[in-house]
Amino acid sequence: MGIVSINDALRLAQEADLDLVEVAPTARPPVCKLMDYGKYKYESALKARESRRNQAQTVIKEIKLRPKIDPHDYGTKKSHVERFLRQGDKVKVTIMFRGREQSRPELGFRLLQRLASDVEELGFVESQPRQDGRNMIMVIGPHRRKSEARTDRASRDGHHGERASSRSRAASTAAASTAASAAAAQPAEASEPSQAAQPAEASEPSQAADAPEAGQPRARPAPATAARSGAARVAAAPKASARS
Repeated sequence: MGIVSINDALRLAQEADLDLVEVAPTARPPVCKLMDYGKYKYESALKARESRRNQAQTVIKEIKLRPKIDPHDYGTKKSHVERFLRQGDKVKVTIMFRGREQSRPELGFRLLQRLASDVEELGFVESQPRQDGRNMIMVIGPHRRKSEARTDRASRDGHHGERASSRSRAASTAAASTAASAAAAQPAEASEPSQAAQPAEASEPSQAADAPEAGQPRARPAPATAARSGAARVAAAPKASARS
């Protein structure tokens, strides 16, 4: 728009429903811009967050070896170096000399060269082997950055998750089809239960406990205890003698 007065700039911003933002206060005259300041702050925060997410801290891992290391131990150490390089970290390889081994630095140098050649597909020699007192040090840097390694690992994890979900869906489909076939093979159940198995209920209680018929003597109840039967015999003896 060119050079305008502050009042005209404010009027233009009010007409456009925007904010008048000073972007270069040290310039003569100062440079201002018509923009939506809230939207500008939001986009700036998003960009800063994305830059912090992609920013990876440089981490140096350390592996210590001996000049006369066992082949199996060497394989284990080499696998650790490969894992660190895949993650995007630098590796500091240290050869420790003890006693008379200090007079044979070429052993450590050859070992470091062998390790560098074994992992050359994942990293490169960033710092050549150098003697540091009783130790010999070499630094190996990764070919890929840590952010790229993190992205590849996330995509690989997502692919594995999709494969697991597809396997679970296939298993559930197979289980449903098996259940449907088993249900079709079963015979149809009877619509009503059988009446033969239902027990006949007694309509009235048993008549065995009713009073005895006429003309038949009433049966005496059995004495409950020996003391009661003895008392009954003693009481009945005088009546029998009176009748006679």
